[in-house]
This record gives sequence, structure tokens and C-alpha cells, in this order.
Amino acid sequence: MRDLTKTLPFSLPLPVYDAEAVSGDTEFGDLPEWDLTDLYPADDAPEVKRDLDWLEEACRSFAADYEGKLADLDGAGMYECIKRNERISQVAGRLGSYAGLRYYQNTTDGARVKFFSDIQDKLTNFTAPLVFFSLEVNRIPDETIEEMLTHADLARYRPIFERMRKMRPYQLSDELERYEHDMSIVGAAAWNKLFDETVADLTFTVDGEERGLEATASLLSEPDRDLREAAAKEISRVLGANIKTFARVHNTLAKMGEIEDKWRGMPTPQTSRHLSNDVEAEVVEALRNAVVAAYPKLSHRYYELKRGWLGLDKLQIWDRNAPLPMEEKRVIGWDEAQKTVMEAYAGFDPRMAEIAKPFFTEGWIDAGVKPGKAPGAFAHPTVTDAHPYVMLNYLGKQRDVMTLAHELGHGVHQVLAADQGELLSSTPLTLAETASVFGEMLTFQKLLGDAKTDVERKVLLAGKVEDMINTVVRQIAFYDFECKLHEARKGGELTADDINAIWMSVQGESLGPAFEFMDGYEVFWSYVPHFVHSPFYVYAYAFGDGLVNALYAAYQEEPEGFQDKYFEMLKAGGSLHHSELLKPFGLDASDPKFWDKGLSMISSFIDELEAME
Repeated sequence: MRDLTKTLPFSLPLPVYDAEAVSGDTEFGDLPEWDLTDLYPADDAPEVKRDLDWLEEACRSFAADYEGKLADLDGAGMYECIKRNERISQVAGRLGSYAGLRYYQNTTDGARVKFFSDIQDKLTNFTAPLVFFSLEVNRIPDETIEEMLTHADLARYRPIFERMRKMRPYQLSDELERYEHDMSIVGAAAWNKLFDETVADLTFTVDGEERGLEATASLLSEPDRDLREAAAKEISRVLGANIKTFARVHNTLAKMGEIEDKWRGMPTPQTSRHLSNDVEAEVVEALRNAVVAAYPKLSHRYYELKRGWLGLDKLQIWDRNAPLPMEEKRVIGWDEAQKTVMEAYAGFDPRMAEIAKPFFTEGWIDAGVKPGKAPGAFAHPTVTDAHPYVMLNYLGKQRDVMTLAHELGHGVHQVLAADQGELLSSTPLTLAETASVFGEMLTFQKLLGDAKTDVERKVLLAGKVEDMINTVVRQIAFYDFECKLHEARKGGELTADDINAIWMSVQGESLGPAFEFMDGYEVFWSYVPHFVHSPFYVYAYAFGDGLVNALYAAYQEEPEGFQDKYFEMLKAGGSLHHSELLKPFGLDASDPKFWDKGLSMISSFIDELEAME
């Protein structure tokens, strides 16, 4: 079933993180903050204790009523069982979401850290009696399950049973599954927390000013090349000073994954991610191979253009996200960012803008950069009887506007999928990026349509190509890095230098000959949260971008009726396989040529940029 602790996924693959105090009324305007009272009024609110007490008893009584008895249920009995499980998931999810969101607002605040840890402990302990459920379901004969699923109300939960069935070959004994459940809070979760708190505590000094990681990394997209270089070298210095901790975290998590895979009999380190994404290994391999084969016509070709625009013999890593020389430097206020994205959404369909509106008006977005705040950006769905929350670290740049469009796309998707209920609303990560990347594409196309000069168009196209390279090429390079790291770890403990060498091997291949790499770039793997929080997550970005490029091409070719089909796809949540979701659009992600279609859109943008020369 669904992870009852509702861990928060990081979302957009931003190259930047942060921690400088920026909230409320700033140079960017009045930045919104979360109002979490839709979940609970406060940490010590009686509603928190009420739900914890209810959850403890609900889990105990669920186990007492059903353990050892599932095979004897008829369809109506299994339906009642599923509904009780779903309600438990909802209450546990509300508690976990509230505690997690509070923590991510300030990961260095002791009270929030304690509250989050205490809630995690309680959720783990309370839900321990439920471990039997999927194990016992998977021991029920297929014909018995099929007979149960003839019950009309239970039939809509078929995807839940099918996903559990896919895990059947990898199940441990009941005792070992319970042990792993109980150990989870001091296993990967503890190492995740160590990583988060280490990153949040890092400080960097550039031009005499002390900053956090996100604010420092944002300098890598400043016009001043000397400032970019200073920021890159300071990031390298600080990460290098902490590299033993980061190497320990990665070594431990990779070894923990290897041990679990061995016990479960999983053939590869990636298998569990593919299963959770409900995607076939051969589909991911086809995506990976298509992107790697396209490196020369995508990233290599684009960065050679950029090298010429910047007038350099070689690009350094601090030039990768540098603005173009003709790009106007300006701060984009929050109101303008909101207006741009909302108009783009409304231009596609007014319903999309209506769904997005309360994010801005009801405290569903936390946009400011604040001390201790988690880096990057994400959209968290919370639970289906509440609403999603979006976290940003807004710094007034064009990329921040696209980040807003991206995360708001997630939010719209999560609102639409909520009607599926707690167990069917969550979309596999591969398809979870569809609405977010589509939201970006809508916003980009609006800005491109509004461009008044060739220079404006060139800057927008270059920015979009860079974003697409970051989303596709960079993320597949990240995926290859993880695959190589986990494979190498099987041979024994990896030194920081070993991990550095793996990182540099994929960076050179993906970025191409236009670059030379400074001493110290080899440690830049260490701040990427996805490697720690969600191993092998990153290919979902490339999957989403390729999928959206194909979807947008279908929209351009046949706009009539597209919006209704698109909304139906989002409303399906996790109730359908990707093959079923894409069928109405005439698309098939299992066809290797499918990915070439998506990549051709990036290539066509580069073609246009070359033609402008």
C-alpha cells in the first residue's frame, strides 16, 4: 500500500539551493507564506492528539479484525477492509504532512526537528501492525483475488492489488518486514535527516557576504563572470570541507540498498524505483539510451553555441547557467511572476487557472528564502481531504518564474487527482512530472509569443533549451552517476575520490567538449538531494519532459478536444498505467521512437538558435 509516513519529495531539478533571509515584503514584492492551519492549528493543538489517539486505536483494531483472515473475505468484506486502510492512510498522511512541512520551513529549528521526529516515531510505531496486510494479500491465490474484484465497489481498487502483486516476488518473511518497518526511522530516514541538516548548516562567503547554499549557487547565473567564478570556487571549498560526511551518507545508503536488494532478490538497484514508478525497466533503458545518444546534437551543440556567445575558448562550470551577453538583467517581482503563469494557464484553459488561484490567495505557497528553509522547490499533495502545498525559494529570476509554473503544475495535478481517494490519487513519479513540465511549456510558449524582438526570442529560446538540458541531459547524467555509484559500492567502501571520479566521468560525457572543469568541481555531486532522498528518482524528470514534448506536439497538431483529454489524464491520478493514460493521445512510451520525438523538440529549438547566427 501507500507509504503512510507521506515523505516529501523534492521536485524541480534546480541547480541552486538557499538559506538567506527573504520573506514577506521584499524587493520581489510581498512573498506568500504557508498557512498550515488547514492541516492543524498548531503543534500542540488538541486535534493533533485526537488524531494520534485515533490512529493508534485504528491500526490496532485493523490488525485485530483482519490479520490472518484476509483470504476468507468476500468482495464486500475486502472493500470494507480497503476503506478502513484508506482512512488510516489519510489520518497518518495529515499528521506526517503537517510535521514535515513545518520541518522543511526551518530544518534548523530544534522544536520543529523534535516535533517532526516524534511524529515520525509515532507513525512508524502505530502503523507497525499493518505490515501484515500486503504480505497476506500476496499469499491469497490469484483466482480468489479475481473473485473478490467482481464486487463493483472493490473493482476500482484493482490497481492497488496489481501493484502489490508486482512486489510479491520480492517479499520478505512477515518477521523481517516488521523488523524493517520498525527500523526505518533509524535507517535511511536518519541518514536523510543528517544530510538535510548538514546542507542547511553550510555557510559560504562570497565578496565578504555570508550566504547559504541556495543563495550562493544562485550567483552562478549572475552576469558578472568573476562573481560566478568566486561562487563556484566557494561552493567547492565548503563542500570539499564536508566531503567525508557526504561520502559516508552515500556509502551507507548505497550499502543499505544493496543489502535490502539481496534479501529481497531484486535483480538491480533500480528495480524498486521502477516498481514504485509502475514503469518497465526496458522503457527506462530506452529513454536513457535515446538521451545519451542525443548528447552530441543537444548539450554538446548548444554549449558550443554558448561558448561562442560568451566569447570564450572554453566554458567553465560557472558559465553553464550564465545569462547571455544580450540578456537584460532585471528582477521579476512576485506579482509579475504570478500574472505570467496565471495568464499562461488561463490561455490553455480557464479551468486550469481557477484550480491554481487558491494557491496564491489561501496560503498554499511558501515562496521566500529564509534561514534554515529546505533547498530547492517541491509540491506536496498532503492528503485528499485537504489540499497541496508548494514550496519555492524565489529570487526574482526568469528561472524562478518557470519554477513557479512547474510546481503549480504539480499542484493542479494533485488537486484534480484527489477525487481518486487516498490510495489511488498518488501518481507514479514518471507521470507526476507531466503536469509540472506541461505548465512550464505553457508559460514558455506564452513568453515566446509575447517576445517583441529577435533578441528577446533568442534569450527565451536559449533559456528554454538550458532548462530542457537541465531536465533531460543533466538528469540522465545524474541517473548514470547513481547507477555507477551503486554498482561500484558492491565492490567495497568508496572513498570520496572514488565518488568524485564517477561524477566527473558522467559530467564530461554529458556536457561535451566545450567545457573544461575546474579543480574542485568533482565534489558537486554531494549537494544533490535526490541521490539521498529518492535514489534513481531523477530519470522521472527526463521521462516527464519527453512525455510533455510529445503531448505538446499532439496539442499543436490537434488542439480540438485536447484540454478535456488532458484533464481526464490528470484526474486519473495513479489509477491507470502510463500506457492507458497516453492511449487517447495516440502515444506509446514503450516505443523507443517515442523518446526521439520528444528530444527532437529540443533539437528544433537549437536549430532555430543556430539559424539566428
